[in-house]
Amino acid sequence: MLQALIIFVAQLIFVPVLTLRTIMMVKGMKGKASALGILEGFIYVIALGIVFSDLSNYLNMVAYALGFGIGVYLGQILEQRLAIGFVSIEVNIMKKNEELIQSLRNEGFSVSTSEVEGMNEARRYRLDCTARRDREREFINIVSGYEPNAFIVSYEPRNFKGGYITKAMKRNRKRGLQKKEALKDS
Repeated sequence: MLQALIIFVAQLIFVPVLTLRTIMMVKGMKGKASALGILEGFIYVIALGIVFSDLSNYLNMVAYALGFGIGVYLGQILEQRLAIGFVSIEVNIMKKNEELIQSLRNEGFSVSTSEVEGMNEARRYRLDCTARRDREREFINIVSGYEPNAFIVSYEPRNFKGGYITKAMKRNRKRGLQKKEALKDS
């Protein structure tokens, strides 16, 4: 029974580490991915070693599979909470909303605007923005407050270079942390 518990806990740790290592690899974070890979390999060898030491012990196999499945779920939750990386967001609105644009810029989001042609030659405005993934929900809430019917789509860019966003990210990260501290203190 103790072996099954060890296997289960090892899988609860192993799979989220596997998830994070994969994300780090995809995002080009070689050092962090390698460190997580070492931890992942260590946990994997221990858990499988216990399972393979007694293939007639079905409880160990069930603990391995159950731990793996629950670990996948925990890995997804962890990834969503960490929100590593950046997101590019396109917002389509019916008319140019200077108040919205200024509000987004005041909050540190990069905003480029352009007039576009929609269905039946209707004129619309598109906002092209980039933000940290952990601020995506905040961005959408701001837009929704000004433009409840806006069409918003987001995707993750592989990389980018230069522009307003790289400077603003550093400055606004500090501002965001200060706001969170002030909320905690009140």
